[in-house]
Amino acid sequence: MFIRFQPRRRPAPPEEGHLFWQLVLWIGIGFLSASIGAVWGLMSQSTPLMQRSLSASEWRVFQRGDRTAATLNQPINLLLIGSKVLTSDLEEPPNPHRTYHALVNSVEGLSDSLLLVRFDPLNQRLVVLSIPRDTLTFIRGRGDAKINEANALGGPALAAETVSDLLGGVPIDRYLRINVQGIERLIDALGGVTVDVPQAMRYRDDSQRLYIDLKPGRQHLNGNESLQFLRFRYDALGDIGRVQRQQMFLRSLMEQSARPDTLARIPSILGIIRENLDTNLSVEELLSLSQFMAQLPRSRIEFLLLPGNFNGTGESEISYWLPNYRRIAWLSDTYFRDTPTADPRETPITYPENVRIALQNTSLSEAAVEQLRHQLWEAGYRDQFVADALSQPIEITRIIAQQGDLAAARRVQLLLGFGEVRVESTGVLASDVTIQLGNDARDRLTPSAQPNVSQTDL
Repeated sequence: MFIRFQPRRRPAPPEEGHLFWQLVLWIGIGFLSASIGAVWGLMSQSTPLMQRSLSASEWRVFQRGDRTAATLNQPINLLLIGSKVLTSDLEEPPNPHRTYHALVNSVEGLSDSLLLVRFDPLNQRLVVLSIPRDTLTFIRGRGDAKINEANALGGPALAAETVSDLLGGVPIDRYLRINVQGIERLIDALGGVTVDVPQAMRYRDDSQRLYIDLKPGRQHLNGNESLQFLRFRYDALGDIGRVQRQQMFLRSLMEQSARPDTLARIPSILGIIRENLDTNLSVEELLSLSQFMAQLPRSRIEFLLLPGNFNGTGESEISYWLPNYRRIAWLSDTYFRDTPTADPRETPITYPENVRIALQNTSLSEAAVEQLRHQLWEAGYRDQFVADALSQPIEITRIIAQQGDLAAARRVQLLLGFGEVRVESTGVLASDVTIQLGNDARDRLTPSAQPNVSQTDL
């Protein structure tokens, strides 16, 4: 368990952003364990790496029992807050003659988005919940507003209270705030990342000097190109589409992060992180989290999206992500509480007739897809549809628990007899389970193939 911090005051030390926080979590925490001696030389302090002081009441927001920094033996919930602050955000009144709004090294503005990360040693998993910045919720002292206002109005404590209230009282143990200033340097320090760019990405904003121009296909992105990939949100799904692509990006990053040359890059990586970080985690706690992550199989890392829907028809001037509180209650109980609050007898069993399945093809024939649909239909999965195909073929079929329902995805996998189950939000938004067909399905879906599991077996 982690130590109980006592209230203290420390002087402050002399974008877009969903994934940047995930990068910091993975790189800044995960890589710490690779060379503890080097890290300790760079960060030889036991006090939190804070850019601002917290009052006694703010400290209490993050307290939950006595914790020890030596070993992570109980789950903790860490709130990651990312900000993108421009010069125009700091000007009062705004300068009417300014034509260029530069990024500022600050964590005090509107949050670009929020992530709640649960380190769970009891179940040996790491869970990352993306909370869209346009989520409509209640902020104490402000009323109903977009959740990204909480950090600007009251810093990390108010942001944590707001997220906890939204999730039905889920406790928040620690926070980590960062900005996007260092993301380009960070990716360059890692040597770049190879990803599948799912679509052409083009956007131009001279006021921010933001220029995005990426072609679709698998490619190796440097820091500037990665930043373009992470900031792009100008498609039908807007910020939700960006969350999905950033989860894809992080998967790719994790698969490439175990390279032998990573150790030599740690000093420059840590230097970049420290310039853009504010947290009430101590170095001992960072090391404890790093040791947990270093030993965790990558298959045990799960990504979720706050359940909800877009408001209206998109014609309104103000857009919101409207929370689905019934699904949020289930998700909070399943993934973020030490002790579930719901009566186990009331936990719904996911029957095939209640599961909406989306199929995404890559390179299979239409006949193969229709055979799979027939197989699902015979097993009771009547609510199914074919969505837009993936832009790039994949080797292994992905059975994605889009809404976090792992049991439903595993039942589908058992029926099919192939594919890998993933808990993430990179599938079709309107589905419960998305099946992204890979090359491994080609031999299974032939005219002579028959379903190998009956509905009664499920």
